[in-house]
Amino acid sequence: MGASDEHVFVGGYTADKGGDGEGIVRLRRDPATGELTGPAVVTRTPSPSFLTQHPALPVLYAVNELDPGGTVSAFTVDATGDLTPLASRPTGGSDPAHLAVTADGRHLLVANYGTGSVAVFPLDADGAPGERTDLLTLTGSGPVADRQAGPHAHMVFPVRDEVLIADLGSDKVWRARLDPVSGRLTLHGAAVSAQPGTGPRHVRFSPDGALFVVGELSGDLTWWSPGAEGSLDLAGQAASTTAEGENYPSEIVVRPEGRFVYVANRGANTVATFAWDGEAATLVAETPAGGDWPRHMILVGDHLYVTNQRSQSVTIFRIDPETGVPAAPGDSVSAASPTCVLRWNAVGGR
Repeated sequence: MGASDEHVFVGGYTADKGGDGEGIVRLRRDPATGELTGPAVVTRTPSPSFLTQHPALPVLYAVNELDPGGTVSAFTVDATGDLTPLASRPTGGSDPAHLAVTADGRHLLVANYGTGSVAVFPLDADGAPGERTDLLTLTGSGPVADRQAGPHAHMVFPVRDEVLIADLGSDKVWRARLDPVSGRLTLHGAAVSAQPGTGPRHVRFSPDGALFVVGELSGDLTWWSPGAEGSLDLAGQAASTTAEGENYPSEIVVRPEGRFVYVANRGANTVATFAWDGEAATLVAETPAGGDWPRHMILVGDHLYVTNQRSQSVTIFRIDPETGVPAAPGDSVSAASPTCVLRWNAVGGR
């Protein structure tokens, strides 16, 4: 490993979810070229399907996407990128799919997809999660019978003093407030009420305050502007994320300056590039993902890293800074059943 190389961690599915992974994998990233090398399994833990990092401590968190007994695991990370188990807690639900740490580093939030709930864990001075302080269970359903019979929390997104919860099952993005002392969540209604059958999966804000919502079931991207009393108003027509056939979009990424939005398309196996002008998102390009079932992606400078779950690889793209479009897929590195990629920040944060 070069002196300036960075750590990149990859989570994925292990045998309990039909995957080929063994746990969390470490890659090395050359910040000059964007190249990834590896992989090496650094800890064995069941189906660590989503990863995040403490904003100020060298602690990595992973959901263990298990049914019925989901858990969350915490690990300390040393300078070499090795992981040491710190703590593990039950999430109070099944198939946890996403997690996030609040900006002050005091609480960890976990979305239980299977049971449609959000768990809250206080974090101590070492970043270890303590006993759960709350379990907020959502309600609602949608018209897609096999996917929306009940709530399915797919993402937790802390924003200042609120938490947004993308609920694939009820076609809502919920607003909740987290009490920083008690660690309890209070539901404040829906920030977004999407069209029935949308299946909100992930959300991201643009720098100008628009909220982008990717619909896993509808296969489209919508954008919402601030409305009254914390709600958000649909600001334009939904845009399909692919020109292909059946599609289940997964991750959404917004460039820091806000000019371009990227959506990973499972089924079409492409990355869609949208241009954003502050009022409307326009699909300008689709680039082959370089593999099968692009599940997650991150943007690091002018490089986009995409996990291809079924073809077991992480693909590297160089993005043209002017057009915003990823070049044809570049190199890739192998990773077993990858579902999440995390660039490690050695001084905390992401």
